[in-house]
Amino acid sequence: MAELSPDVIVIGGGIHGISAALHLAMTGCRVVALEKDHCGRHASGVNAGGVRTLARDPAEVPLSLAALDMWYAIGDLVGDDCGFECHGQIQIAETEADLVMLRSRVDGLRASGYHHEEIIDRRELAELLPAVSDTCVGAAIARRDGAAIPFRTVLAFQRRAKDFGVVFREGEGVARLRRLARDWEVTTSLGERLTAPTIVNCAGVWAGKIAQQVGDQAPVEATAPMMMVTLPIQRVMEPVVIGSSRPLSLKQLANGTVLIGGGQSGTPVPHENRTELDFSKLHRSCVTVSELFPILRGLTVVRAWAGLEARMSDGIPVIGAGSAEGVFHAFGFSAHGFQLGPIVGRIIADLIVRQATDMPIRPFGIQRFAGCNA
Repeated sequence: MAELSPDVIVIGGGIHGISAALHLAMTGCRVVALEKDHCGRHASGVNAGGVRTLARDPAEVPLSLAALDMWYAIGDLVGDDCGFECHGQIQIAETEADLVMLRSRVDGLRASGYHHEEIIDRRELAELLPAVSDTCVGAAIARRDGAAIPFRTVLAFQRRAKDFGVVFREGEGVARLRRLARDWEVTTSLGERLTAPTIVNCAGVWAGKIAQQVGDQAPVEATAPMMMVTLPIQRVMEPVVIGSSRPLSLKQLANGTVLIGGGQSGTPVPHENRTELDFSKLHRSCVTVSELFPILRGLTVVRAWAGLEARMSDGIPVIGAGSAEGVFHAFGFSAHGFQLGPIVGRIIADLIVRQATDMPIRPFGIQRFAGCNA
């Protein structure tokens, strides 16, 4: 039975795990995907949905640009536009020091051959964001960036993966991994044993424990990025906005509500599968929004939440082969992995099926953590 004898077992049902499963299945691989909760339950389904090349770590830029091209054709890949809209993303400079920092980054990108970011002055910033405070002095902009709807995206990837034969076993996590002669044996949380020559670790916050069982080390830190959403108001912004000197992520949805995030973290409680909000930090975010967008002062916040997210000590993910044969990893996206979902799935499939990828993934190797105390 195909379900019990897959070519690949994917552990984790976030966007990276599902994307890997889809791309593998598109090559003809038989894939079983295990998810201990339901797909998109944690970071992938509850984030801000940013499709962002702006302000990326230099190592991520080639992957992010490749992913952006895939987002522009996302309907061809998954049969759904995932709510993707392109109105650009803007990183506001509140001070001249902020603007100097942004200009230095843009100059560095251009020296490396990348031209997706540019600097805009106070006048153009006011034209693109009329509601922004007139104290802001300029910004960096990535005009092709945008945003999508996270949980809709996860479900679209999952539906298409099922169309290609991927078997999803939700509510079934991994209790134990061990190496047999040529295969990996996975004992699930329901006591069933599955074997496959290849496993893909996309387990998010729990990926470090999976990595340990296959002989790898990775210092995964659990974080709980918080989000808020307001009552709807008239249209005041089109681009997605991020901050420079203060953490901020801000966008207005099609229904008029305003989504506020930007890196303020609550308390993660992964062993209980939950998070706790930090209302003092949420208040801090509200103050930032009110000062940068005075028109939003007094706007009612109707809901706040936090997802469980895996962060690496160096702020960039683990992507690539593990130290043991038949092991591949994709985790630790440090609160900026949603946009990378399509390309990460393609990379993992290429590594497994073709034993090569055209993407520069060396900086993301798990071997960089060898010898650490995970």
